[in-house]
Amino acid sequence: MPNLAKDKVDAWYAEWQVLEQTIHALHSARDKTVKAEMEKAIAHYEAFIDDSLLPTNGRERLAFIKARPGQYACYRQLDELYKETKKRIARVRIQRSK
Repeated sequence: MPNLAKDKVDAWYAEWQVLEQTIHALHSARDKTVKAEMEKAIAHYEAFIDDSLLPTNGRERLAFIKARPGQYACYRQLDELYKETKKRIARVRIQRSK
């Protein structure tokens, strides 16, 4: 299981927020380079989490995103995965502290 310390999770999520802003701007401009940025974001997500932290049907959702990283729907889905994973990590951290 990855290090779930609050500062590590916050740094991970802050990196996503920077990537997310770039990806959003590229989608708004209909820039085809969005695919490369999405692939970076996917790798960033996968490098931090393991299966125990994936949200409900996370594996299927991640497969959908990886199959079509240039699509706007995949960007929105990845954003939701990051948000849900951050919440799940917080729940796990609380449970561990009890």
